[in-house]
Amino acid sequence: MNIVATVVFVALFAFITVLGFVSAHWRKGDMTHLHEWGLGGRRFGTWITWFLIGGDLYTAYTFVAVPALVFGAGALGFFALPYTVVVYPLVFAILPRLWVVARKHNYITASDFVAGRYNSPALALAIAVTGIVATMPYIALQLVGLQVVIGGLGFPTTHGLMGDLPLIIAFIILAAFTYTSGLRAPASIAVVKDLLVYITVIALIIVVPLKMGGFANIFAAIPKGHLLLPPIKDGNTGMQSFYGTLAFGSALALMLYPHATTAVLAAKGPNTLRRNWVFLPAYSFMLGLIALLGYMAYASGIAKLPDLAPYFKAYGPQFAMPGLLLHYFPSWFVGVGFAAVAIGALVPAAIMSIAAANLFTRNIYKAYINPKCSTAQETSVAKLVSLLVKFGALLFIIFLPLTYAIQLQLLGGILILQTFPAIVSGIYTRWFDAKALLLGWAVGLAWGVWAASLSGFQKSGYALHLGGMTILSYIGLYALIINFAVAVAATLLIRVIGMADDRDATVAADYAG
Repeated sequence: MNIVATVVFVALFAFITVLGFVSAHWRKGDMTHLHEWGLGGRRFGTWITWFLIGGDLYTAYTFVAVPALVFGAGALGFFALPYTVVVYPLVFAILPRLWVVARKHNYITASDFVAGRYNSPALALAIAVTGIVATMPYIALQLVGLQVVIGGLGFPTTHGLMGDLPLIIAFIILAAFTYTSGLRAPASIAVVKDLLVYITVIALIIVVPLKMGGFANIFAAIPKGHLLLPPIKDGNTGMQSFYGTLAFGSALALMLYPHATTAVLAAKGPNTLRRNWVFLPAYSFMLGLIALLGYMAYASGIAKLPDLAPYFKAYGPQFAMPGLLLHYFPSWFVGVGFAAVAIGALVPAAIMSIAAANLFTRNIYKAYINPKCSTAQETSVAKLVSLLVKFGALLFIIFLPLTYAIQLQLLGGILILQTFPAIVSGIYTRWFDAKALLLGWAVGLAWGVWAASLSGFQKSGYALHLGGMTILSYIGLYALIINFAVAVAATLLIRVIGMADDRDATVAADYAG
């Protein structure tokens, strides 16, 4: 047991626990209303929104998994950089319009918007269920970072009471302050999380190269095959096309996740969001530094050191970044860095559970189970569901192999992309028919699941054979193209036979602002 690191870790964890409970009194509103509990009253300004969205999208799993992917797969791991660059122009154009219409109609979720825009509870239900299913494994994966750093502190690396107890305690605390404070808790904690992450990454990116003799020595120790993507050969585009389509498809999917929508709708206004999209690429710069940690871990050979080899045996490449901290830094700073990862797990997990609870409450419970529920009942159900979602994810990670969560997360990205036509096209046009969008969603989703199943849900690429070429691309993007094609064809047919339903709860003026 690393006593010093554990004491620092626990102290920082205790601080954010207190902060989480105190957050209920910050910009206090009537917490019996869902927009107050689940969206923070839509009153978060530029800085808090910046930290909230950053803490929401750049998770502990990112902090651990990106260096792990670079450590294990090399250059492919850098796909996260272009994808987080591409996403900002997209959201700059799209999400402020969603905020404006959501505010005018008191929409809490993207499914609320779909229900109103298309007059289709069935399409809204499909979007809501897709969002919940895609979010659950994402919450579970936040525990990966938490598990790794708890193991790094010296707790048992195998499942059992001693190994799982710190994880259980952490999520009981998370459940308690989320239930009490709603979205205000992760919004305030995100500030602490980001400060700790920036301090940790900057220290790593300065200290480790200095101790290894500079970046020239680091890159000299990396094999060429680890630094470059394989070239196109014999008509097989291979990783070249997969890299680009994975980055683009991931960018399209990122803004559709319920937790991303929740963070966006909690902002004070559309201009708050636009200012954020200008400054949020600072996180992309930080992500590039985080990715380099994978090369540093590879070049340093820490996976073979006697004191760290057992951790790499237990966690594999996931221990690349924690391994650098343990090897190159004093114990007190290890506690700071590990706390950054742990708090970086709790912030997105809290937002994700709130987002899933909002979807269930508004688009399943209120729409189908109890349409006449009061405002207080609606919020009570959301709080209860947020608890169930968190503990469902906790049970998932404790009792099932980690590979299941990773496989489901790969599938989750494919699934969430199939909500793009209904949500994004609806923000700009009412041309599509709801029945056609529902058919496109079903066909795209079915094809995506089938294509992913060909590799046993181990890979997210599909090789398309076309005119002597083999084009390996991201499954989610292929499925989205099929989805759009079916939706366009079905809408044309429905309009020709006169079965189109153009009823719309919104008007053009709702989108201005």
